[in-house]
Amino acid sequence: MNTVDIIGFLGVSIILLAFLLNLINAISNKSIWYILLNLTGAAIACYASILLKYVPFIILEGIWALVSLLALIKLFLKK
Repeated sequence: MNTVDIIGFLGVSIILLAFLLNLINAISNKSIWYILLNLTGAAIACYASILLKYVPFIILEGIWALVSLLALIKLFLKK
């Protein structure tokens, strides 16, 4: 496993952690922690995809991070 694999594995693991915590009702999909986990995981996975030059996942993870960022902004604007 090389450095890019480790970075990608970390990003995907963070996204899956958010998904698992939501599935077991430990966090809500509207909570700041869920949004931050998705934003962080997607950004890291996007970075790994950029390093790999794999465009389909750059698009997927980039949009995932962008949507999570917009959800975070929306959450802060509500408060």
